[in-house]
Amino acid sequence: MSETLPSIGEMLAATVPMARTLNLEFTETTAERAVVRLPDQADFHNHVGGPHAGAMFTLAESASGAIVLAAFGDQLSRAVPLAVRAEIGYKKLAMGPVTATARLGRPVAEVVAELDAGERPEFPVHIEITREDGAVTGAMSIIWTLRPNA
Repeated sequence: MSETLPSIGEMLAATVPMARTLNLEFTETTAERAVVRLPDQADFHNHVGGPHAGAMFTLAESASGAIVLAAFGDQLSRAVPLAVRAEIGYKKLAMGPVTATARLGRPVAEVVAELDAGERPEFPVHIEITREDGAVTGAMSIIWTLRPNA
C-alpha cells in the first residue's frame, strides 16, 4: 500500500491557521490555476450579510499562496515565497459562498531563471473573486517574491 503526499490545500490548512479558521476549501491547485472556496458562514459576515472584506482578502491571498506553492514548490529548498504587497478591489456585493481563482502573471521558467541568476524575483498573482452565479465581486493582485535562503 502506497502513501500519498498531502495536497497543497491540506498543507496550507495544516500550516496556515487562518485558512483553517475560515474553513477554506481548496478545490483546484495547479501551477496554472488555484481555486479556493469560502463557504457561507454567519460568523464571517459583514453588516449587510455577505462575507466580510477581511475574509475575502484572506480567501484571495490563500488562493495566491496555493498557486505559488504549486508553481514554485520545487524551489523551497533554496528560497522562501513571501507576499510583498497586495491590492484588492471590491466590485459587487458578495453574498453566499464565494470562490477565488488565482493565476500567475509571469511564466514560471522566467521567475526561476532570475532566481538562478542570483536575483530575488518578483511576480504578480491575479485573483478573481466570484459569487455562485458567476458575478465577479472582487479582484486582487499580489506581488510575491522568492527570497533566496542565506
